[in-house]
Amino acid sequence: MTDIYMPRLSDTMEEGVISSWVKQVGDKVAPGDVLVEIETDKAVMEYEAYEEGYLVKQSVNEGDTVPIGSVIGVLGDSPEAAPDDSGAGKPEEGEKEAAPKEAPAKEEAEERQPAPQQPAPQETAPQETGKAEDKGAGAPRTRTSPLARRLAREYGLDIDEIKGSGPKGRVVRADIEAAAKERGEAGPAEPAAKETPAQAPAKGAPQEEFDDGRASEELTVTNMRKVVARRMLQSKQEAPHFYLRRTIDAEALKAFRADINERLADTGVKISFNDLIVKAAATTLRRHPRVNSSWVDGRLLRHHRINVGVAVALDEGLVVPVVHDTDKTTLSEIATRTRELAGKARDGKLKPQEMGGGTFSVSNLGMFGIDSFSAVINTPEAAILAVGAMKQEAVVRDGEVVARNTIALELSVDHRAVDGAVGAEFLKDLAETLEEPMRIIL
Repeated sequence: MTDIYMPRLSDTMEEGVISSWVKQVGDKVAPGDVLVEIETDKAVMEYEAYEEGYLVKQSVNEGDTVPIGSVIGVLGDSPEAAPDDSGAGKPEEGEKEAAPKEAPAKEEAEERQPAPQQPAPQETAPQETGKAEDKGAGAPRTRTSPLARRLAREYGLDIDEIKGSGPKGRVVRADIEAAAKERGEAGPAEPAAKETPAQAPAKGAPQEEFDDGRASEELTVTNMRKVVARRMLQSKQEAPHFYLRRTIDAEALKAFRADINERLADTGVKISFNDLIVKAAATTLRRHPRVNSSWVDGRLLRHHRINVGVAVALDEGLVVPVVHDTDKTTLSEIATRTRELAGKARDGKLKPQEMGGGTFSVSNLGMFGIDSFSAVINTPEAAILAVGAMKQEAVVRDGEVVARNTIALELSVDHRAVDGAVGAEFLKDLAETLEEPMRIIL
């Protein structure tokens, strides 16, 4: 028997949510097979098997939150190696002691009933046991995406009753939303209503506490949102932020981008302004290594590799996939890689190594028309660059007022690791690099 443990799938992960079991009890498993989909603080990730065998037990339910290092399942040498309660694989539905293999199904159900001091209706235990055994016996399960399964839980829908419109009948987000809308028009079933987060305040809180004239409802908080909230609070509480602002003349940068994209027209690669800024930040970090550092537990770490993270906004929160060795990566490779990573982030397919090891971050809200903003440092990194929209402004050039394209940059810096003058020198150099963009590729 080999225990399967909740892995650490990101450098900030402390616990994970079992999004869905891909392998069912009794299924043969080969190295590289996806066992389970796990929701971390950054994305829903596939966890692959490292050994060959059979899944003989699921120790936790889908939807359970499990600390790192806890056992989530068991691999065995054969399907018969499974204990009798492994068909359910659910700790709350069976006793820890397995029933004898020769016991009939009825006796198994009776053994799994609650203790006498906690009586329950006679039909309840067999019904639950049967349901657990159906799942564990390798019965066909609905094909669905992790996002669709999570939305179904939030809406209180039984995903097995929803017809999928995706490839091979896969249930996708649109199917869940359509089913929820249809149920809302027809009136939700009573059991679903009890499970709907908006109708059942957590921990039995009385509805009156929300009746304050704002017509509020309590929403389901995803694991990612909880971690984002905790890490942002931690960053602002522990890292003394200071902010440096600089507006650059972007006329040369605009012309440089147009020229590069014309040269790359046959390749299908298109360079964005953000790609140019990411590359410029990486080359500038090479000249200012003190900014490429971290303050960790009272120690100052200087990083020899330059790995720039690019913030990606999701419905559930925020992730920062990383382009490793950014200073050594070409512009076209950065463009391809960042789009690849952003797509994976939105699909919940990022791998741990694609989110770890960042030494500096770039957050760009320019596409929303935001002039400028102050970003929260992605600790333990020492700095993050906030990029605003390109806009035309009246500026003085050679004694005359002219219209120029400009971009506002703001650098948030952790004062524990980087002093004001050091940060200022970095931002000055970065601004000059962007205003003379040939320096980006030299």
